[in-house]
Amino acid sequence: MDATSGAVWGRAEQQDFRSRVRGTLLGAAVGDALGAPVDGLTTEEIQTSYGVEGLVDLALAYGRRGAVTHHTQLTLFTVDGLIRAQVRRDTGAWHPPTDLHRAYLRWEATQRDWGPDERRKDDGWLAREEWLYARRDPSRALLIGFGDENMGTLEAPKSPGELGPEAVVRSAPFGLLVGWEPQLVLQLAVECATQSHGHPTAYLSAGAYAVIVHALARGDSLDGAVQRALALLAVRPGHQPVSDALQHALGTVRQGMPGPARVEELAGDGAADGLLAAAVYCALVGEDVRHGLCLAVNQAGPSGATGALTGGLLGALHGETALPPAWLAELEGRPTILELADDFAMEMTQGPALHGPAGAAPGWLARYPRGA
Repeated sequence: MDATSGAVWGRAEQQDFRSRVRGTLLGAAVGDALGAPVDGLTTEEIQTSYGVEGLVDLALAYGRRGAVTHHTQLTLFTVDGLIRAQVRRDTGAWHPPTDLHRAYLRWEATQRDWGPDERRKDDGWLAREEWLYARRDPSRALLIGFGDENMGTLEAPKSPGELGPEAVVRSAPFGLLVGWEPQLVLQLAVECATQSHGHPTAYLSAGAYAVIVHALARGDSLDGAVQRALALLAVRPGHQPVSDALQHALGTVRQGMPGPARVEELAGDGAADGLLAAAVYCALVGEDVRHGLCLAVNQAGPSGATGALTGGLLGALHGETALPPAWLAELEGRPTILELADDFAMEMTQGPALHGPAGAAPGWLARYPRGA
């Protein structure tokens, strides 16, 4: 079905979709914020600081509770890029990886500029959000990947040895393209991941995560969503580490009580495939969203990334109302995240009414300019 086809979207379907979009973006951000204070700490260090149960509530990071990291910043720019790609489609220029690359370059500008530059007319509204101009420990691979205008591709990826999880974590929004076929979602996520993470394990993990979110957003179970990703991965060169990690996650579910040791064993050395497996495991065994997120972050690996990946899955699965309200109340940037989520849902369900052959809403094109 076409992502912008009006006939598919009754009112109930639109409301369910919007709830899942909000859930995915808020869930990923909340998981990121929960994990940020304990990123890189050992389990013992976490328990020494926060008690025997570990971290069970938002804590201070970057000078406040509920602060997000570069993972959330980049996820928001992924959404911005996807909306811009849809808007630019009217012009006949249809190459989403280019639109996503431009969005990631706008993110990179936030990491070196003091604040928004009003002279850049094609920035749109997201790049003018001042709170996004905080530098939150972006990895070297990200700064290299988006440090110049050259776009990494499957044929010539940036950082071909890079195995880190950052490209996976920013890939949840690709899964919200529910009108696309799953193999196209996987392909787009893979192509955009190669812009900073060129190792097959990293970019195929990003594709797998997008496909899992895609199946969840369409109403599938998490187990069914993982099986769908495994089937699509099987034909891809270099898929074995990612496929093995996902199978390992499914097998670990049946191995008794969940705890930090199991999450750490899945996460391994913190590479993309291990964190994807850890997130799938935490989302499967969590009694509720809070429990799943606490399980994801109370371990010795990259807690922010694991929390963000887990939150994206649980938010897509259950929608926004399943997320802990006390955490949402303190989440940095929540108004921006909600505004962007609703814009994305509106674009995907009612795009022709906002821009199309019959004309365009000027306010929409001011928010999402076609120029860049």
